[in-house]
Amino acid sequence: MKPTDERVQLLPRLVRLLMLLTAAVVLVVAVVVVRLYGPRPVPVVLEDEATEGPPPAGSYHRPATPAPDTATLPRTAAGRQIRYGRELIAHTARYLGPQGSVAHLTNGMNCQNCHLQGGTQGFANNYLAVAATYPKWRARSGTVEGIEKRVADCMKRSLNGRAVPDSSREMRAIVAYIKWLGQDFPKGKKVYGTGFMTLPYLDRAANPLIGKAVFAAKCQRCHGPAGQGQKLADNAGYQYPPLWGPHSYNDGAGLFRVSNLAKYVKAAMPFGATFDHPQLTDAQAWDVAAFVNSQPRPHLATPHDWPDIGQKPVDHPFGPYPDSFSEKQHKFGPYQPIEAAHPQLTTR
Repeated sequence: MKPTDERVQLLPRLVRLLMLLTAAVVLVVAVVVVRLYGPRPVPVVLEDEATEGPPPAGSYHRPATPAPDTATLPRTAAGRQIRYGRELIAHTARYLGPQGSVAHLTNGMNCQNCHLQGGTQGFANNYLAVAATYPKWRARSGTVEGIEKRVADCMKRSLNGRAVPDSSREMRAIVAYIKWLGQDFPKGKKVYGTGFMTLPYLDRAANPLIGKAVFAAKCQRCHGPAGQGQKLADNAGYQYPPLWGPHSYNDGAGLFRVSNLAKYVKAAMPFGATFDHPQLTDAQAWDVAAFVNSQPRPHLATPHDWPDIGQKPVDHPFGPYPDSFSEKQHKFGPYQPIEAAHPQLTTR
């Protein structure tokens, strides 16, 4: 065979080799581009986290401080007032809801939907320390607040309505009940089981997409697929409250902060869970809180909240802020960089 013939036969092989090399380069470039600029992978498999079982027993073995027994209330005018206050907490909508027998002020939820067992369940918005700590200065308003102001705020924010007047029979009864619950605790005393439990930060942002799967697996049965809740049989209030939508808490409520909702659901949800027998992992609590608080709900204009923006909590979801972190990071995290930059901005 002549040398020219050999070169002619070699040419197709070189062309094929060049095409393979070109395809390989294109593939490598595509992979790099996707990794650098494509959508981030979900950090965990949704189904795995959503169906994960209860966490192992944690460190919260000490029982919460018990509340006094309403059966011990005397059959006096003072006792009747306290009982009425508890009735208003348990069945707010019956008296103050859209079809309330006293007034039409609130959205149909009951105070007890968030303050479980009449405000006595441990780390579930427990009332026992209120009388011992109020009046107190609150950074959100920048003023010293009494119990009446705190109750009024809950009606405006968590019940997305209007408050009963301070002088009304209903406000006096609610305050009497709350003071009765805290009657045995001196001023300034810490009461174990009040406030929110401690919940470590995740090493990533809370993820609403994962939270949606957690909600479907753990929460939907009671709160409904659209977060609409379940009403009581007599239609006067909710057995399980709506978690978003027009009848839920508004975006000025304390539970609209992801950290507050995460701590709450970790200690009290799903139904039957307690802080010492939780049913959700820490990650599930953070992610489902992120999902719930990413859903539409009523807006409350709060131009006077946090007059000192340097006192805003790390997860307050609305600016302005005394830093360059975005609203999205302030809402969903990761929170460690914000807290490191501003040690006074703590949700712990």
